[in-house]
This record gives sequence, structure tokens and C-alpha cells, in this order.
Amino acid sequence: MVGSQKRSAEEEAQETCTSRFQRKTLTAPAPFADETSCQCRAPHEKLTIAQARLGTPVDRPVRVYADGIFDLFHSGHARALMQAKTLFPNSYLLVGVCSDDLTHKFKGFTVMNETERYEALRHCRYVDEVIRDAPWTLTPEFLEKHKIDFVAHDDIPYSSAGSDDVYKHIKEAGMFVPTQRTEGISTSDIITRIVRDYDVYARRNLQRGYTAKELNVSFINEKKYRFQNQVDKMKEKVKNVEEKSKEFVNKVEEKSHDLIQKWEEKSREFIGNFLELFGPDGALKQMFQERSGRMLQAFSPRQSPSSSPTRGRSPSRSPSPPWVFNKASPPSSPKAASASLSSMSEGDEDEK
Repeated sequence: MVGSQKRSAEEEAQETCTSRFQRKTLTAPAPFADETSCQCRAPHEKLTIAQARLGTPVDRPVRVYADGIFDLFHSGHARALMQAKTLFPNSYLLVGVCSDDLTHKFKGFTVMNETERYEALRHCRYVDEVIRDAPWTLTPEFLEKHKIDFVAHDDIPYSSAGSDDVYKHIKEAGMFVPTQRTEGISTSDIITRIVRDYDVYARRNLQRGYTAKELNVSFINEKKYRFQNQVDKMKEKVKNVEEKSKEFVNKVEEKSHDLIQKWEEKSREFIGNFLELFGPDGALKQMFQERSGRMLQAFSPRQSPSSSPTRGRSPSRSPSPPWVFNKASPPSSPKAASASLSSMSEGDEDEK
């Protein structure tokens, strides 16, 4: 009876722990550690890295802790948390975020305040739980309170708070798991870009409605930035006009090219039609020759064939007058000619 009660208590603790560790952060922000109502009551056995990589224990996930400032939360932070989350097959990632007081004391001023940094971590998909006001140096009491199995951080010694490496005792205890830094991105790099291009960002925010007082800009610099903004606007307008004029010129050139091409085609067609009509072998010359031939035929008399005999002439033709000489039988002598003339004169007198 006692054994069954003990077994049921352990099962209840395991079920409570399992329900607490169910993945809900994909649809809601990660909870804060000090606001979670459920506390893990299951026995917490210390694990080795080899055991954790094998996926044991079965009844609970491996609790991995990662801490930092996370100012201007960027992709380098997210990649480090992704590595911490995927170190073991079944893991639960707790992220500790240091407060403003600790950060300003040991590291320096931040761009984002602690509330903004807490919220940034809550909305990262790899984070299961956020611990606010995390300690600068991890103590055994803190590790025991949150049932932390391993601590994930890059392997570079982090000297701070009078120590050469604040993770030295974690490494000696075999609880440290290294992650890789992302090259080319860091909070310091982002701040350096802003400081380097300070004038550009000050002008940008003035243009967006921020006051000189909000930007901590002097009166002279404010006027200078506003004047530069006006100059940039004029340059942009001139650039737009130049681009539009180039587009207009290109369109005119295209249209003129099309017009010239069409004019050339029409010119060739006109010249071809002109040569076809008025050329040396043109239709007009042929038509003129045909009409000239017809006119010549109309004006020239028809000649009788020379081989036709006299008796074969049409009876309707009138007989030749007596004074017309017969070409076939000319007078043989002058006397005969005079005799024929005298006979013709006598014949005329008889007719009278």
C-alpha cells in the first residue's frame, strides 16, 4: 500500500513536470520563471554530457541555461540560443537576462532597458523560459533552484567582476557546453555603425518628426541637418527630372526612328511606282506607243494588193477618167500622145 502510494506520487510528479515542459512557445511568448505556477517536484539527478546526448533521462528534458545582456537583440543572439536549444535531443532552454543595474555596473550602458530586453527574449522561438534579473556569476544555489543541468556559452574566457573567467567553476564541474559565435554581427558592431553615421541618422529622425531636444542636437546642428535635408530633396527632384527627361528623349528617339523607317519605306514605294509608270520600259510609254500606232493606222490610206487584176475590181468603183494615163501602156510616141489629147478635147466638146 505504501509502495503504491509512493509510486503514484512519483508518477504525479513526473506528469506535472512533463506538462510543464510541453512546447508552447511557438504559439505564445515564453513564460517568466518567477511567474510560472508549476514547480518541478521530480527528483533531479545529475547528468553527464554523454547521457544527455543519448536522450536520457526519458521522464524529463535536459535543462540548459544560457545567459547574457542581449542588448539590441540580433541574429547572432538568436543563433547562439538555437545552438543551446539543439545541443541535446530533448532539451528545455532557460535564458537568464541581467538587469540594468548589473549591466551598467559591470559592462556599460545599454541601448534597450531591461524590460525591452526581457520581452525580446520571450519572443524568440528557441526560448522556453526567461529568468529576469539573472546573476552575473552563477552560484550553486541558483543552479539548484532552477534545476540546471548544463550552461551554454561561447568558449572564449569572459573576464569580468574581478575574475579571469566567470564560467571557470562551471567548466571545472563538467556542466559547460560551448557554442559558436556568429562572425560579423554583434551589439558593439551595430552601435559602431550608428556612431559612425550619426549625422545620417540624426537627419533621418529629424525628417521623421523627432525634435532636436529628443535627439540631443544643438540648435546650429539642427539647422544644418534641416538644410542638408532640403538640399537632398532638391537633388532627388533633379534626379527624377533627369530620369524622366531621359525617358522622354528615349521615347522620342524611338518614335523618330520609326517615322524615318516608315518614310524610307514609303519613299521606296513611291520611287518604284514612279519608275514603273514613267521609266524607260514603263506602262505610260507602252500606252503612248500603242495609241501612236493606232493613230498612224487611222490616218494612213489602205493600198490595194498589186497582184489583183483590173477586171477583178469591184463594180461599184467608178471608172477611171479618160485623162488618167494608163500606167501599164504609155503612149508609144509624141504623135500618139498628141492624137490622144486631141481626141479627149473633142470628146469634151461633144459633151457640151
